[in-house]
Amino acid sequence: MTAPRSWAVAHPEGTAAEFHGRSLPEPATRQVWVHRVLAPALVLGSTQPDDVVDRAAAARAGVEVVRRRSGGGAVLVEPGGVVWVDVVVPADDPLWDHDVGRAFTWVGETWAAALAAAGVPGAGVHRGGLVSTPWSTLVCFGGLGPGEVTVGGAKVVGLAQRRTRAAAWFQGAALLRWAPGELLALLDLAPEARARGAADLAGRAAPLDVGADALVEAFLSSLPS
Repeated sequence: MTAPRSWAVAHPEGTAAEFHGRSLPEPATRQVWVHRVLAPALVLGSTQPDDVVDRAAAARAGVEVVRRRSGGGAVLVEPGGVVWVDVVVPADDPLWDHDVGRAFTWVGETWAAALAAAGVPGAGVHRGGLVSTPWSTLVCFGGLGPGEVTVGGAKVVGLAQRRTRAAAWFQGAALLRWAPGELLALLDLAPEARARGAADLAGRAAPLDVGADALVEAFLSSLPS
């Protein structure tokens, strides 16, 4: 299975810092970037303050701290822990939508179709506004945003968006592993807050029981023509 011919597909390997440091192509074309991360990283949202991180804990764990240019909470990206796929559509593309929230819908539908094709039933696309929780400003998978995908009520695919006049760039992460305690251990929190957070976040997201390669192939084949 492959992507429709209208999509240019790349499979870059590198660090989260390298991937988030790249620029949107101009002139833009439809593109898919299937990222393979080679080292763990804690990726902060664009508006999160630097002091949310316990730098000493991150250093001990060998986790690089990276900032992305899109919003939302922190994500722990590690080899084998997520399927990270980004898609880019130009501003003159039929998939472009001026409504930033509604623009996520087709991306979420593509992920849901990919999960079904990969043998994961029951995927649903969130079509409402942002659902906040006590942890959603701190941890990406603690809340639920437009277009994001759930299975059995637990978030399995997180989405973020960057856009310019030329294009919209949708960043997607599908969980293969979910260990909120490990993520919270990298944040500057009191021990009791970490314990509360780990307990609360445990059921808000869930790992997918699917192979990474199978999910990537299913996603590429589910992209709209």
